[in-house]
Amino acid sequence: MRTLAVIAAIAATPLAAQEVEAFDCVMDPSQIVLVSSPTGGVIAETFAGRGDRVEAGQVLARLSSSVEEANVALLEARTESTAALDAQLARRDLIKERYDRSVELLERNIISDDQFAEVTAELVAAESLVRQAELDRAIFQQELDRARVILDQRTVTSPIDGIIVARNTNEGEFLAQDDYVMSIVALDPLHIEAFLPIEVYDQVALGGTGIVEPNAPVGGTYEAEVTVVDQVFDAASGTFGVRLALPNPGGALPAGQRCMLSFPPAG
Repeated sequence: MRTLAVIAAIAATPLAAQEVEAFDCVMDPSQIVLVSSPTGGVIAETFAGRGDRVEAGQVLARLSSSVEEANVALLEARTESTAALDAQLARRDLIKERYDRSVELLERNIISDDQFAEVTAELVAAESLVRQAELDRAIFQQELDRARVILDQRTVTSPIDGIIVARNTNEGEFLAQDDYVMSIVALDPLHIEAFLPIEVYDQVALGGTGIVEPNAPVGGTYEAEVTVVDQVFDAASGTFGVRLALPNPGGALPAGQRCMLSFPPAG
């Protein structure tokens, strides 16, 4: 529903004035995020609640993770141990010394070709075992990396800066994979949503400026930038949608508030 408001606009002379039409609008959060976890489990701790301001990356909750922590500790011990690799390296070096002596003995015709071939085969096998031990350590490292990722998934963090508007679970409750821990809204910027009559379509352009006046008790006058102009009209109502971004540092203005939107005349 449209209403009329008068905004003084200086034109050719200081006494000139022009009526500017104003339209109903709503001040919405720019983001609404239902924060969930990639895995299910029992909530062990929560660190924030309704009304708290949070930052991106801040820990919101932790799921029970004793099994995952034990698995990480086991793989860390395996990865840090070099006993198997050291044993294979020592065996390889010993056989390499035998091989070097066999080369000299073969040149002096002290050992047969079959004996030399046997030592050569032992060296090839020893080098293969060294590579296998190195591969095992690399696999242990990859398994450790994967275990750490799984453990990290037991920690729920905020993906955005915002305010918690709802906490869906508490300590000791089971969190299913299709459920969420908390709901967070971003208030900077605010999205100003309005439906305007198609008669003013040519007066609204991306990047343009709109004047936003929140209803009481908030009040005030604020400038917002047009970020979306729908290019498909609603034939039934004869309107089209627009969205504006209203800077709101510190979340000073509330979301969910009705407002009036107008566009100052060009020039």
